[in-house]
Amino acid sequence: MIFSVLDFLCFFLFMILPYSTIAQTSRNISLNSSLTARNDDNSSWPSPSGEFAFGFRQIGKDGFLLAIWFNKIPDRTIVWSANRNDLVQEGSKVELTSDGRLMLSDAEDQQVWSANNSARTEVAYAAMLDTGNFVLANTNSTNLWESFDQPTDTILPTQTLNQNTILFARHTATNYTNGRFLFTLQSDGNLSLYTTRFPQDSANFAYWSAKITDIGFQVIFDKSGHIYLASSNGSILDYISSNTVSIQNFYQRATLGYDGVLRHYVYPKNASSIAEHRPMDWSTRASIPPNICLSMMEVMGRGACGINSLCRLGDEGPICECPRGYTVIDPNDVRKGCKQNFGPQSCDQASPEHLFDFENMHHTNFPLGDYERFMGLTENSCRQNCLDDCFCAVAIFHPTGDCFKKRLPFSNGVSDPSLDAKALIKFGKDNSTFSSGGCAIPKKKDNSTLILVGSVLLSSAGVLHVILPLITYLVVPRVYSRKAKVIQPRPVMSGMNLKDFTYEEIKKATNEFKEELGRGASATVFKGVLASDTGRCVAVKRLDAKVRENDLEFKAEVSAIGKTNHRNLVQLLGFCTEGEHRILVYEFMSNGSLASFLFGESMPNWYQRRQIALGIARGLLYLHEECSSQIVHCDIKPQNILLDDYFTARISDFGLAKLLRLDQTRSMTAIRGTRGYVAPEWFRSLPITVKVDVYSYGILLLEIIFCRKHFEAVADNEDEMILADWAYDCYMQKKLHQLFENDEEINDINEMEKYVMIAIWCIQEDPSLRPTMKKVTLMLEGTVEVSAPPPLS
Repeated sequence: MIFSVLDFLCFFLFMILPYSTIAQTSRNISLNSSLTARNDDNSSWPSPSGEFAFGFRQIGKDGFLLAIWFNKIPDRTIVWSANRNDLVQEGSKVELTSDGRLMLSDAEDQQVWSANNSARTEVAYAAMLDTGNFVLANTNSTNLWESFDQPTDTILPTQTLNQNTILFARHTATNYTNGRFLFTLQSDGNLSLYTTRFPQDSANFAYWSAKITDIGFQVIFDKSGHIYLASSNGSILDYISSNTVSIQNFYQRATLGYDGVLRHYVYPKNASSIAEHRPMDWSTRASIPPNICLSMMEVMGRGACGINSLCRLGDEGPICECPRGYTVIDPNDVRKGCKQNFGPQSCDQASPEHLFDFENMHHTNFPLGDYERFMGLTENSCRQNCLDDCFCAVAIFHPTGDCFKKRLPFSNGVSDPSLDAKALIKFGKDNSTFSSGGCAIPKKKDNSTLILVGSVLLSSAGVLHVILPLITYLVVPRVYSRKAKVIQPRPVMSGMNLKDFTYEEIKKATNEFKEELGRGASATVFKGVLASDTGRCVAVKRLDAKVRENDLEFKAEVSAIGKTNHRNLVQLLGFCTEGEHRILVYEFMSNGSLASFLFGESMPNWYQRRQIALGIARGLLYLHEECSSQIVHCDIKPQNILLDDYFTARISDFGLAKLLRLDQTRSMTAIRGTRGYVAPEWFRSLPITVKVDVYSYGILLLEIIFCRKHFEAVADNEDEMILADWAYDCYMQKKLHQLFENDEEINDINEMEKYVMIAIWCIQEDPSLRPTMKKVTLMLEGTVEVSAPPPLS
């Protein structure tokens, strides 16, 4: 038979096709090949397409990880590692030896890890495949060992998990050691997520399990993006992720995060895939469990966020926070939990209410761990019961009248809108004996010399009669004089607990005004540390020269501010009026201003924003109606609302505040405040009352609701979008959903509509139509119904 040229070419292509396919999916690494850990990031073996790489990755300054990672995306996400619990240093080496062993040795040539391959003498080569699988193979291209069989915290498309295979979450975002959670298909066929008995790796508590009616045989991650549990006959028992995603267009992985959530991630490979997934980054297709905060209820264990902490679901996953009166044990590992920053309650105290108070947290619970339960109580009686009990740290009150008491440490803390419970968390009113905010506590003066001298003097009875009169004459007056200097502070203003600082004290506290926190039109704020107050962090506000001129006005405003005391106001601690200096010393707010919180990269959740809005309203209510002298703030805006350690809203900057006496009809003539927040009466020669703050609050409330600035440039700065006008138009047209960029916010649209109605009431042009801050607070709390507001003129 005579073959044509075309027949020959077809035959040739047919014969080489299998080998061509193998060559495209693997790049053989020969025996005696090695890589050395170096700081140049070139120590790797890439897959044929370059999408994956195997080699060394430097982890901060801690050492090197022998790992596999996505090699074509900017963050080079790690999907597997050999030595996650034992990092190696520069100069360490991984080698495929002549006898077929894949071995990791440290810089001193000590073996750290090796591939567990019983047939190593048959190994002919290694290969990093385009699937993300690193293999050791024989001459027949049969895999004798593969990384897919030894997963760490991630599985990839085409990978399967067999029975008794475990994924361990890493410890933290930057610590790859085994963490607090594991995912396993057990020998009995059950697929579950467990907490571990950290730092041990053994399983503790199952917080999620697949719903199956048969024995699970394998977890399969197929090429279509489905992740499911299959039985031995291949039938699907339960889906972990049923999303269909093309592996041609998207990188994919399923990773057990350090927060205990198993997530299916996708990442667009090219610009044509971005339309569905903005921005070009890993996006989540499925999460198991959907809300770990609600799923975690351990009988023995620390819960999702550690002891004495609270878990709430944010946009990117669970967020761990400390209640008021508690701080994180380790800022680098928030899941260690929180510790008290106040002293314990004495069981002999007759009036504990002078020393302790309660943080009232709605929709919050600490399941399990109760030591006492009462039924048929009111909230006040439940609170009082916990206050009178020196062992009680938290009381949980239900609308049914059930009251549960918990002692330290408490666990499983969760805040979620679905919970019909209120947590009453006890905290100490005076935390001054504890450090906060990372400020150092000054060391006590060493009295050993004084004790030694005293011992020597008193050791000789014979000379005592001679020395004692001399000591009495020379030493005792000086001791009392020194005591007087230590104990007696500088004078405080009458009726207030404010310290009158010297200028030298201020300079020392601020390290010569070194760390600037912010600058305004009339003052500059610096961070300081009060060595005389156990290293307490403070904000030092130095007024500019033009503000210093009216000394009587300065003292009047300091006097008014110093008499205020409310949890939603920034507390004034002291002042300095030495010479030309006019300085105010405030408590330090660690989480900055509401402006940066609202208008940052990520939108705070609705629950947080709602609590902040209510806190500001309560603070203004106090200024207007509850403090000894009625105060109008005059400049309510996001920059003047600060957030403390617990993101509680605290009104600041009383620099423009003015006192209103009962016989006053107009407190000032010059317009005060900030554009966009200023009430119309400033421009109309109308009396200035507390209603100017109500107007400003209405504008601020709209910004809190929508996380948008009151003025926003549009159409290349040719025009401005005015939030109040837009919100009012959308409210009237029943189109408020158009103001939300985040679909999750739509779930709260009914409550947000109520808040918009409150804001519209507040920004009425006629001051008499605006509600008082007391009514605003009651409307926000749900105590008073919100009626339809009149039209904006």
